[in-house]
Parts: sequence; structure tokens; C-alpha cells
Amino acid sequence: MRPRLAALLLAATLTAEAHEYRYSDAHLHYVDFFQESDGMKALLKAMDQGNIDHVMISGIPVAKKWHEDEPKRPRYYAGDDAAAYWYSATDVQVAAAVKQLPAGQRKRFHPFLSGFNPNDKNSDAHIRRMLELDPGLWQGIGEVFTRHDNLTALIDGDTPRANNEAMSRVYHLAAEYDLPVLLHSNITSQRERNPLYLQEVEEPLRNHPHVRFIWAHAGASLEIHRHQTKMDFLLPTLTRMLKAYPNLYIDLSWSVLEPYLLDADGKPDRRWLKLVERYPDRFMLGSDVVGRFDGLGDYLTAYDPFLDALPASVARKVARDNFLAVLPRKHQRDGAQ
Repeated sequence: MRPRLAALLLAATLTAEAHEYRYSDAHLHYVDFFQESDGMKALLKAMDQGNIDHVMISGIPVAKKWHEDEPKRPRYYAGDDAAAYWYSATDVQVAAAVKQLPAGQRKRFHPFLSGFNPNDKNSDAHIRRMLELDPGLWQGIGEVFTRHDNLTALIDGDTPRANNEAMSRVYHLAAEYDLPVLLHSNITSQRERNPLYLQEVEEPLRNHPHVRFIWAHAGASLEIHRHQTKMDFLLPTLTRMLKAYPNLYIDLSWSVLEPYLLDADGKPDRRWLKLVERYPDRFMLGSDVVGRFDGLGDYLTAYDPFLDALPASVARKVARDNFLAVLPRKHQRDGAQ
């Protein structure tokens, strides 16, 4: 369980006006960085226990190498200095897991295709082949790893950028197939107290207005917080961008919960509440779990103090409906059920 999550859950329980929500998890990885998973049975059980009606389900686009010189297998991508490499078979695992479900259960899963190299101008052709192999299966693209903390330095090859030519070709394909794109692109580095990399996100938003972009973690990350604690420029930057780009959606997965949505005492930040109320259709929740599903519902109920402070209709959208509304139009009917 992530730091202070237990305390936040207790605060949610004690809130006088607390509600019970139904959720959509807009950011879930079926496998971890070694392409391993607890499996679909465990995921379904965790969803039912956590009042989670729908999940975005994706693989992990890279695999962590167990280096010949390391006597012990690392537990996470940051466990040692061994490289990570782009791994396209992650999508095969996701597709197989979803397709073995009965039709009624499959409607709860919304697969996003992620197993491609965002630096390779061949990637759009690979994605097209995957879409044609399983017509109607894939409902989005991502999570696309571009600027991603220390992971960026470990991946073989050049640093991926959200505004390179290879990704521009992917965005054109996303518009053609009406697919949203979940994009991980840090807003800054671990030490620069300014939106150093913002242009890498803003340029695609401007140049591809017909693509619905979901910005993972709103550009924040745990590693940035370890060095900077809190980015004071994040809220005004998002305020400006949400006004300027109607195709921008914000994934509030866990690194945004603290220290932004909730303060040190677990109380909602009024400024963030106002922003969500101003753009009630543009925010969604995600767990960002990687292949392990114990306590999945806890990651989403941790947002309840923030949801409870919103108007009830807005809270329901953020908790469940906004993610479903960003999916391809032909899949939205299933989500309404």
C-alpha cells in the first residue's frame, strides 16, 4: 500500500457526507515490468470487491532485463541499472486475457494497445496491423512511455518524446480509428522547478485536435515529488491548458492524489476542486497498478474525500463516467450498462 494510503482511507470512512461510488479504473496495467500478472481471475475478484465496473487494461511497453552480472532478479525496473527494452508481446498477453472472458465480463474491459517503440516511425504500421488482427478489440493507445523518470534512462535507444515524428504518425492513426491516447510525459525533470518539458505535450495537443489525449498523472510523478515535494506551477499550467485544449483529459492516478488533491491532513484542496468543477468532463481516476491486484479498490477509494467535496453529479463523472465517455463512440454504449 502506498504511503499514507491507510490514513486516507480512514479519513474517507470518517467523513460525515461520505458516499459509496462505482468506479472506472482509467489506468491499469495487466502485467508488471517482467510481463507477469496475478491473472484475470484475481483482477475480476478485486474489481468486484472494489466496486469497479470498468477498467482500462494495458500491458507494459517495456520489459526489464535481468542482467547476466546481477545475482538476484530485480523486483522493479529501478531495482538495478540493467536496461529495459521495448516489448511488443505485452499486447498479445492483454488480448489473450480479455478474449478468454465470457461476453458479459468482456464489456467491463477496455484494452489499450501499448507495445511499440515511440521512437520508431514504423510504429504506426505495427499498430495498424494489431488493430486489423483483432478488429474492435483495442479501444485506445497507451500508456505510451515518453519522459518517464529514471525509466527513460534505462530504456535502450534515444529518449522518447511525445512530439517526435514517430508519435505524430501514431496520433494520425489514433484519429483515424477514433482511439484515445494515454500519454506518460513528465512535465519537468526531477530538479527543474518549471514546466521544462511542457512543449512536448502541448505541441501534439495543438497539432492533433481530433485526438483525445489522456495525460497520465497530469505530468507528475513520484520521482519528481521526491526531489521537489510539490510543483507550484502544476495547477496554473493545467488551468490554462484545459481552457486552451478541449482534447485534453487528465488522469488523476496516484501521484496526483498527494500532494495536490489532498493536503497533509487528507483534506481536499479547494483550488483543485474548483478546477474539476469548471471542467467536470475532463478528469478521471486510475490506480496505475502493475500486474498485482490485491487492494485494487483501495487505490480508488482513497479519492473519496476529494469526490465527496464535489457536487454529486461531478463526483460520479470523475469516479466512473468520464473514462467511458472518452472511449471510441462504438464502445460507449457498452460502458453505459
